[in-house]
Amino acid sequence: MLKTLLDAFWSEALWLPPNVTWSDVAPGPRPGTAVVYTDHRHLWLTVPMALILIMLRFVLDKYIFAPFGKALGIKHDRNIEVPPNHKLEAAYKANPASKQLCALAKQLDLSERQVQRWWRRRRLQDKPSTLVKFRESCWRATFYFYNLMVGWMVLWDKEWLWDVDYCYIGYPHQGVTNDIEWLYIVALGFYLSQTLSLYVDVRRKDFWQLVVHHAATLSLLSFSWVCNLHRIGSLLMLTLDCSEALLEPTKATKYAGYHRASEYMFTAFTALWIVTRIGMYSYFIIGSATYRAAAYFSPFLMFQLLVFLAWVLLALNLYWTWLILQVAYRAIKHGQIDGDIRSSSSEASDSSTTHAPNRDRQIGI
Repeated sequence: MLKTLLDAFWSEALWLPPNVTWSDVAPGPRPGTAVVYTDHRHLWLTVPMALILIMLRFVLDKYIFAPFGKALGIKHDRNIEVPPNHKLEAAYKANPASKQLCALAKQLDLSERQVQRWWRRRRLQDKPSTLVKFRESCWRATFYFYNLMVGWMVLWDKEWLWDVDYCYIGYPHQGVTNDIEWLYIVALGFYLSQTLSLYVDVRRKDFWQLVVHHAATLSLLSFSWVCNLHRIGSLLMLTLDCSEALLEPTKATKYAGYHRASEYMFTAFTALWIVTRIGMYSYFIIGSATYRAAAYFSPFLMFQLLVFLAWVLLALNLYWTWLILQVAYRAIKHGQIDGDIRSSSSEASDSSTTHAPNRDRQIGI
């Protein structure tokens, strides 16, 4: 049964264009030509690469990002005091539904508003500090800037960077070079490490959208590698990284308290996001895959799945664009950026309780 499943999974009808067999695109150099095909077995290198990136992040976080943030005056502690209340603490750890708070208030002979205020302040106490968010943004900014610069250097002399049709001309007999392979391995390792760290990093409102985004991106890059569609995959990476390389420094600058600089960077980021994530991505990635590719080879099942995943990413880009425009509107209305860019921590709505009145402290709330 396992052999049957594997044979069905690696079916040539699923992965390759009509009249192309696995022997035609066997990993390694093609006899008599300079064409070197991708090797799907190399995808396993993304696992150790992800572990390396996680360790590198830990080192940079401890010895560079954290000291740098403290030097900028970013405090680690939130300094939110919550008077001890054993019964409320036990209920908080049990995480009851909001309708249970009313019953809890009656048991403690407190008003529901008092319990809700304690509850919000206790949640704020568990929120990560600005320094933690600053360090996370520094790490992502470092990688995205590195990957963007390397991506430009690797693709600068590639003909498909300047004419997207070359992503499909001659397919599937397109050779892969070592620089493209390592660009793939490093990017896949990063997205894998980011997927794992989602569960320990600052929880954001768009958590599940990020899970879908990382899953779709990992699938797109992995499947395109197996199908030897590495050319359009490399353009995909370059398109996605452009705006991210400016997003994270914008957030880090805001966390550091340089609001004017952050506003200027946010303006540039918004323009770059719309141009790359909406305009260029729609035209060069989705447009070419949907319309131009059919002129050079017959669509096959995996290619159609890749196009579908590309549309999923576009839907997420449109969703995040809406959030970005909302931040831009609030920035214009109030004169400064309010909240995190593109998404915020899941407890952002509680920020107003940080300076709650002290009139209830005498009763332990």
